[in-house]
Amino acid sequence: MAGLSPQPATAGEIRVFCTQALRTSLQELGPRFEKATGHTVVIAVAPSGQLVKRLANGEPADLIIANADNIDALIKADKVSGPRVNIARAQVGLSIKAGTPKPDISTPDAVKRALLDAKAVAYSAGGLSGNAFENVLTKLGITDEIKAKARNGSPAAGFVVRGEADIAVQQIPELIAVEGAELVGPLPAELDQVTQFSMGAVARNSAPDLVKAMLTYLQSPEAQTVIKSKGLTPG
Repeated sequence: MAGLSPQPATAGEIRVFCTQALRTSLQELGPRFEKATGHTVVIAVAPSGQLVKRLANGEPADLIIANADNIDALIKADKVSGPRVNIARAQVGLSIKAGTPKPDISTPDAVKRALLDAKAVAYSAGGLSGNAFENVLTKLGITDEIKAKARNGSPAAGFVVRGEADIAVQQIPELIAVEGAELVGPLPAELDQVTQFSMGAVARNSAPDLVKAMLTYLQSPEAQTVIKSKGLTPG
């Protein structure tokens, strides 16, 4: 693996706090890093906001991947060493149960019709994608109608697979990770909600050289290929 050192005589451990949108990427890239370096990668996955709280409460971590605003705030609070390193961008999309007819979501009006026609709509309220979706509902003027038939939870696509909702709304990497669900597509440009995800070394972490190696690897062409395959835009 280009850019990584050979396996060391003494292996170390790196603990990574990872936001949900990068979960499947890290689940593939972590073992690759381990195989190439001999080090152990321990990944803790949660919404960005929860990761920030866990770090603030003193839970140990060496590297954190979260949305850019949270990384900036952690740098300002001296919880993360700068600079912020961008890793990927994620769009909010819609998915349905595999094999069912895909609704038209090519325009804001089409999205509005699809959501109103659905018997139930699943999304992750309180998370990044949930907040973005609620902004979309406000723009479309259908907040009350959709919240009245909403199913709240993550992964949202699990609800459509189980037949508990007709449409799931979440960031695309989280939607495509659910077996039995089928991606309809991203929101149209007029409603597009893109989140920038970034990473940073936790201040006073236990393995600075290992963190540096992991940061370098996660920016490599190999890592970018994997990230793209998971429904994200690298960088």
